[in-house]
Amino acid sequence: MHLLASSSSLSLSPSLPSSFPRPSLHLHLHFPSQTTQLRLHTPPPLSCSLNSSSSSSSSVEQSVSSSQMQNGLLYSRAYWVAESLIAWDVDVGNGFSCYLLASKNASLTIANCQIQGEDLKIKLQEDRVGLPANVVEKFPHIRGYKVFSLPPTLDVKPLLKFQLAVVICDSDGECMNCTGLQLPGVLDDLFSYSGPLGALFSEEAVSLYLWAPTAQAVHAYIYKDPSGDDPIEIVCLEEENGVWRTKGPKSWEGCYYVYEVCVYHPSTMQIEKCYTSDPYARGLSSDGRRSFLLNLDSVKLKPDGWDNLANKKPTIHSFSDISIYEMHIRDFSASDLSVQPEFRGGYLAFTLQDSAGVLHLKKLSSAGITHVHLLPTFQFAGVDDQKEDWRFVDTSILESLPPDSDQQQALITAIQNFDGYNWGYNPVLWGVPKGSYASNPNGPYRTIEFRKMVMALNHIGLRVVLDVVYNHLQGSGPFDEHSVLDKIVPGYYLRRNSDGLIEHSTCINNTASEHFMVERLILDDLVHWAVNYKIDGFRFDLMGHIMKSTMVKAKTALQCLTKEKDGLDGSSIYIYGEGWDFGEVAKNGRGVNASQFNLPGTQIGSFNDRIRDAILGGSPFGHPLQQGFVTGLLLQPNGHDHGTEANAKSMLAASMDHIQIGMAANLKDFVLTNSEGEEVKGSEILTYGGTPVAYASCPIETINYVSAHDNETLFDIVSLKTPMDISVSERCRINHLATSIIALSQGIPFFHSGDEILRSKSLDRDSYNSGDWFNRLDFTYNSNNWGVGLPPQEKNEKNWPLIKPRLANPSFRPQKTDILATVDNFLNLLCIRYSSPLFRLKTANTIQERVRFHNTGPSWVCGVIVMSIEDGHNGFPGLSQLDPIYSFIVVVFNASPKEVSFVSPALQLRNLQLHPIQVSSSDDLVKSSRYEASSGCFVVPRRTTAVFVEPRKT
Repeated sequence: MHLLASSSSLSLSPSLPSSFPRPSLHLHLHFPSQTTQLRLHTPPPLSCSLNSSSSSSSSVEQSVSSSQMQNGLLYSRAYWVAESLIAWDVDVGNGFSCYLLASKNASLTIANCQIQGEDLKIKLQEDRVGLPANVVEKFPHIRGYKVFSLPPTLDVKPLLKFQLAVVICDSDGECMNCTGLQLPGVLDDLFSYSGPLGALFSEEAVSLYLWAPTAQAVHAYIYKDPSGDDPIEIVCLEEENGVWRTKGPKSWEGCYYVYEVCVYHPSTMQIEKCYTSDPYARGLSSDGRRSFLLNLDSVKLKPDGWDNLANKKPTIHSFSDISIYEMHIRDFSASDLSVQPEFRGGYLAFTLQDSAGVLHLKKLSSAGITHVHLLPTFQFAGVDDQKEDWRFVDTSILESLPPDSDQQQALITAIQNFDGYNWGYNPVLWGVPKGSYASNPNGPYRTIEFRKMVMALNHIGLRVVLDVVYNHLQGSGPFDEHSVLDKIVPGYYLRRNSDGLIEHSTCINNTASEHFMVERLILDDLVHWAVNYKIDGFRFDLMGHIMKSTMVKAKTALQCLTKEKDGLDGSSIYIYGEGWDFGEVAKNGRGVNASQFNLPGTQIGSFNDRIRDAILGGSPFGHPLQQGFVTGLLLQPNGHDHGTEANAKSMLAASMDHIQIGMAANLKDFVLTNSEGEEVKGSEILTYGGTPVAYASCPIETINYVSAHDNETLFDIVSLKTPMDISVSERCRINHLATSIIALSQGIPFFHSGDEILRSKSLDRDSYNSGDWFNRLDFTYNSNNWGVGLPPQEKNEKNWPLIKPRLANPSFRPQKTDILATVDNFLNLLCIRYSSPLFRLKTANTIQERVRFHNTGPSWVCGVIVMSIEDGHNGFPGLSQLDPIYSFIVVVFNASPKEVSFVSPALQLRNLQLHPIQVSSSDDLVKSSRYEASSGCFVVPRRTTAVFVEPRKT
């Protein structure tokens, strides 16, 4: 996930359907004798006089000015948590009363400590019993709030459409404190809904369903075309218990529509007319403003063989057999000259059979990669789907500039928001394929071409994983062109803090999966992609911001899908994500979240950052020169201050412990002899931050990786952390050594596209919006994209003094021979992993029984990890036989810049020989690795991973 330091700007021009007149300043609602003022209003900045801390245990005896009171209405510090209960962190003294106020036309004001404009004023009773357990479980952050109850006979449903406030008044009726209300609790209590949503198609009609319980009116504008023209029809939807619906003729299919939602919006404190797409839309116009009425079951939208694809998918016997290759759709082909121009950067590039990129994928598939993980493919902001509006920089100019120039990044960043590039972590609509990747963003092309892409990848043996981003949304408020959900039920879908302001810890507009209909939308969307696009897995961005219960329900919903009922086998769908624990959800602050330490037992995977940091050194947030196991810590210092030699040795020992636990699938109960000679569980080994290294309960809960789209590429980080004076061939060996640890570990290996071809982004640490130039992939193996200019200033300028001399030094640039050798070695690694099931053990007990690490204890050899995996023998007590070919495997990882000899009495007198794949390798160094049975001595060249196998006796 790329964390943006950005905020949503509030436009004062509503996003209206094309050719639709702007609203007048008076909006007539469906209430007798009521006229609502429609005004555009921007709330004060966070630094206004009534700050976020003022609500905590506030006393009604404090003197509060009328202006502060008025500002109080801008916030929503009280929570309507159930039909009859409101929670508010406020002290109520003797002689004071609490009231709920409701205004149909959003007219609440305060003057001279008197509140005015209410249509209803309802006295609340303090409930000293406190919040019910189910409410505390759902909203743990308000567990200590005061509780107020409403009259039991009150019909509260109509009130939820009004502007609402709670106030504390003294005996003279003067207002002493006031605030707005957050409504998700009561909306879930009264309006949770499991019926149809979105557009439903039958032989006779098209029906629309929209969940909008706080809306006062909803209209659908039906258009014949994706842009221009007046609507062919304006339909008033009817409401039933919070769901707005209408039925139209079959001729609507293939048309476009826009919702007009008349609703009170807390961000403006006004009744607003909001114009928006359908959150359950399955198609869009090219400008994203109109939903396309697309029947996904139509034969016209199905490529030949689509309905039978489930029977032709690549076989996956166990999730332990998975290996993942992460890729961005545009990166894959944007620079591939073997792809015709109209296909480059899009879905259809995957349908070719002989392009450079597809031929490369075929090699990976043949060697063992099982899944391609595609960065976001849903409708996201940041790239205009209308390609004719894109801007470009002449590549001949970029190519003419020096490798360490700042001109390339200046030219790229000048047009970065107007080109065709963005990673896509800017969600607008989760259920629609991104239009910029289609040959035509209008009509059905997105769907047809996306399906062709899935079929093509399946055909070459690769299953497809989608990167889903349910933790935040790009837009909010009533006017933002990217806002959808917050226009329909304002204040419900987005998680808010104790002041009622939107949380932004994920980067912007955090969503709240703890709310029933948010969770439902996530589950519906996952099933939609699985059933309608036959997706094989999902990677969850910032999964820790989603509740654990939601993730468990997602896994269940997907795995219950069947070929007979749904057209696919849901039991083969794998899910994983980023289990980081931070922000308002940290330490279960909003309920039990899907963080690393909460997921054991779910069989949901999470990324193992511990093994990444131990292999490379430091962390993405630390000093870029801090070294790790493969980058020279202690063994080949780069000049960075790692403390005394004893301290560096201690750091290396800790790194090796972390790696070994990671290689044992990061199992919390795996017992390892650590560098001090103590037998400890993985959960007892601590990171530098004091948290346990290991957290998984089974191997498929661990995603081992050393690089991903975030942060520098593997080759780039190796080029930063290693000494300036080593050769590029040594850096290539280090690159390969790092990937070999991942490839030969228990758990699920994950590789960033380009790890295997020394991919460089010219040391860019965050290329989410750096364009094709810094993100280029070359599957012809002629270039790795090193030295294409200083990376963009915004994220990299502070490191330019480190970056510039490296880019300027021609010795850092790999040659084609280096790239080809790295590809060959990587493919060999994959083949070795899949040559024995011992590298893919399925249970924690099996790993504990069979996996051993030998270079442990106080006499450990620096920079060497030695792992053995033992198989059993049929007909003998003890371990069962898993591998028909090999009975014993030893892997030696030598990160030292020198050849090492390692002697192990426990590994004496075995019939070990170098793996036949390495015997025939093009790498002469690995071929010189040897084992002496009499002494149990392994000799392994510098920066080499050697695999020794014991053939089973026949």
